[in-house]
Parts: sequence; C-alpha cells; structure tokens
Amino acid sequence: MVYLRNWQKLTPILVLLLYTAACMPEATGLAPTPGMGDSASQTVAESAIPTRTPSPPAILTPAATLSPTPSPTPLGGSGQILFASNRGGPYADLYLLDIASSRVTRLTQGDSNTFPGPFSPNGEQIVFTGFGLTRSFVGVMAADGSNQVNLTNQADADDGFPSWSPDGTLIAFTSRRDGNNEIYEMNADGSDPIRLTNNPKDDFAPAWSPDGRQIAFISDRENVTGIYSIYLMNADGSEVRRLTNDQGSNYSPSWSPDGMQIAFRSDQNGLSDIYIIGINGSGLKNLTNDPADDWAPAWSPDGLQISFQTNRDGDWEIYVMNADGASPQNLTNNPADDQMPYWGK
Repeated sequence: MVYLRNWQKLTPILVLLLYTAACMPEATGLAPTPGMGDSASQTVAESAIPTRTPSPPAILTPAATLSPTPSPTPLGGSGQILFASNRGGPYADLYLLDIASSRVTRLTQGDSNTFPGPFSPNGEQIVFTGFGLTRSFVGVMAADGSNQVNLTNQADADDGFPSWSPDGTLIAFTSRRDGNNEIYEMNADGSDPIRLTNNPKDDFAPAWSPDGRQIAFISDRENVTGIYSIYLMNADGSEVRRLTNDQGSNYSPSWSPDGMQIAFRSDQNGLSDIYIIGINGSGLKNLTNDPADDWAPAWSPDGLQISFQTNRDGDWEIYVMNADGASPQNLTNNPADDQMPYWGK
C-alpha cells in the first residue's frame, strides 16, 4: 500500500485512523468495528448520550527542527500549509510549508507517527493525532511545534480526527472508548468529553461548519459496512441527516469558508477523486477527474483554492488547485510521501 510505505510500528488503528479506506477499494479513520452486519437498511435512532469523563492533559516532549529548504515552487502569494511527511525518517512528522518562500519547517520529531489536524481559529495552536505504543490520542501543540500536550489521555482507547470549533473553545474528535467509532467533543483543554453520536456503525472524521452550528462527519450507518457517506448534524448531535448518496465511498469532509459547500474525497470505480457538493445536496462535481489517487481536500482561508494530496507523480505530494479544479500545481516536490494538508491562518 503506497500510503504506508516506509512507515513502521503501525497499529491496526492507523489503517483507518487517518485514511479509512487506504486498504479498501484517511488518516483516514479509526479502524471499523467488525461484525456489525451488512444490511444497508439498518438504522438506529440517535440519542445524544452525554458521557463526561474528564481526562487530565499529559505533557509530551516537544521537538522542533528545520528541514532543508526545497526548490521554489511556481506558486506565488503568501500563506502556510501544514502537512505530514516521512522525509525526515521512518515515521510521519509534521512540517509547515511557507508557500511564498517554499521554506519547509519541521515541527515534530519522535519515535512514532504524528498526523496533523487543523490550526486553532486564532492560528496559535495545532491539534494532531499522535501514537503511543498501542493507542492513538488527540494532542495539541503550539504553532511552532512546542508545548505538545496529550488531551485525551486514554489508556485503553483510540482517539483521532480532531477538529476545532470556530470559536476555539471545543474540539470534536473520533473515539473508540465505547467500543466503536463515535463522534465526541471536549473542551479545548481536553476536559469534559461528551459523546455526540450513538450508533452501532462507524461515525468518524468530524468537521465543524464555519458558523459552528453543524458538524459534518463520515458514517456507514445506512450502507453496507465499510461504505461511507457524508452526514450532517447539529453541533449538539441532533438532527442527523445524510448529505451524499452517490455510488462511491466518501471521506475527509472540508467546509468551504462561506459554509455553502463541502469538499470531500470519493472512491468510485477504483478511482479516488476530490468532489464538492452543496450543503443542500446539490451541485455534486468532480474537481480532479484524474486516474491517480487524490485525497484530503482542504479549502484555503479565502475560499479561492483547495489543497489536496495526490500520487500522480509517483509518490504522495501536496498540490493546490483553484476551487473549480483548474490549475493544479505541486507544492512539495519531494521524493518522500507528503500528505494531509491543512492551511495556516
């Protein structure tokens, strides 16, 4: 599997934690729970059951080093993109690309994989998914890679897919602490986690809407197990409704800054492309339409561009394209695997 090339000590959770269908034809998702049944008509009424179990943050050892500056890219302008890469060794670490100068700064360095989440709304922190010996956790660090803290700190559960609320006070994430993948939210310091979904199928990869009123997420609750669609729910977990109903399996929802569209990855007929859809279910469009694998879309803060990862050059690279799919350009140009972009503030 290309996505896992040269990454070692991978726990079973990683296969779906960051890219749920990496082995199927993430990142990204926590591993699905087997034995849930395959009836596409199986549904369970939602009941947002609060589960409050505060977990004291655990301080991690920070690391911040610089990688060599790559050759300049043809893309001008300003801005930063956070991404994961194994360019510095056998594990995935976090790197920050300054688009204008093409300077790449290494933010983490450790003996296990680290995968990025988005910047905090004020741009001062980054949430991430980290890995211990056997479990994954949600952590937070300063934007320069320092002051790394384990927020979930669960000894016997896998946590991942963190997403900030627009006001910066809450973090939504995926956890298996109740036996299967469910969406939780917690305070930004890791306290007071509350379960938002309650379904025997897998719910994961939450993404807050720009106005903070809705959360998009991925689930196979109305499909054959392992075939995922995008769902929307109110921020409190109520009024779950299905958004996508295409022939593929969908992942990685990313809201446009105006809150009117969602970009996502869809696997159809053996191909993975980046699509957009209106939040009312209209306007479905394939933006990449490329025989390569295109994953992990992320809107630029001004809504004019979408970054994504693709293996069209033989390995995973970070690309950017116009919001209509035009003018794709390679930003990283590195023989290592560069993946999972998030725009800086």
